[in-house]
Amino acid sequence: MPSSAWLPTAPCSPQVCVSAAGRGLADLPRAVLRLGALLVTVLVGVAVLPVAGVVPARRRDALIRGWSRAVVRASGVRVRVTGGAVAPDGGLLLVANHISWLDIPLLAAVRPARMLAKAEIRGWPVAGSLTAASGALFIERDRLRELPRTVGRIADALRSGAAVVAFPEGSTWCGRAQGVFRRAVFQAALDAGVAVQPVRVRYRVEGGSVSTAPAFVGEDSLFASVWRVVAARGVVAEVEIRPCVAVGAYADRRSLARAAQGVSVGVGVARDHVDLAVG
Repeated sequence: MPSSAWLPTAPCSPQVCVSAAGRGLADLPRAVLRLGALLVTVLVGVAVLPVAGVVPARRRDALIRGWSRAVVRASGVRVRVTGGAVAPDGGLLLVANHISWLDIPLLAAVRPARMLAKAEIRGWPVAGSLTAASGALFIERDRLRELPRTVGRIADALRSGAAVVAFPEGSTWCGRAQGVFRRAVFQAALDAGVAVQPVRVRYRVEGGSVSTAPAFVGEDSLFASVWRVVAARGVVAEVEIRPCVAVGAYADRRSLARAAQGVSVGVGVARDHVDLAVG
């Protein structure tokens, strides 16, 4: 597919970049149990959707955080959160590198927010309904004519006090490689005058080496990626909350995007360590 303002081409593919651990017969029972727990957790999320729409905002955010943590826990992944705190209220653009479908519940566990999602997700079974009900902002990534309108919708959401999550690399990467932050979404932060909060996501095996088992890249199917996760041993998701970037110091979206990515990959001070799930 051709590159665009939203949709660059990533070289990662499951055949070349992705390695899976724990796929022997001895790991099959654990993988099946985890998959069952994950499906039950997702179905619970579908069941509570009507309730989530009518409860007060703080209660709703607590429900979303709890459900998101349960999704990660059911998948058998341990989460380690480091860095500073995310602002609990007010307009904020959260930007993160993108590796896996797991990135979405990971960030929702940090701060519930409106997700910037590709329009194709609307058609996904179960996940499409959940994403739409969460207030996601869908984008037509291969239609450049829609770019100004989409940026305007994001800016309006930010002005209203909402947090918006975006993956500005525009495509998933395996975790060993990384893309460049595309600048389009940063225009919305400039227009709305809200801060940008970079978040760095990594997946490792206990002991420190990079794990590509959670990667969802190339022509990979969602089920294949989910199965690798539930079958893997000792996967740790590291979520590092990096310092906010104040948009007032940057004249255009290009420089803001470059600054946000620089902050995202910089060396941070690990603090406020939290284990959310035990695999």
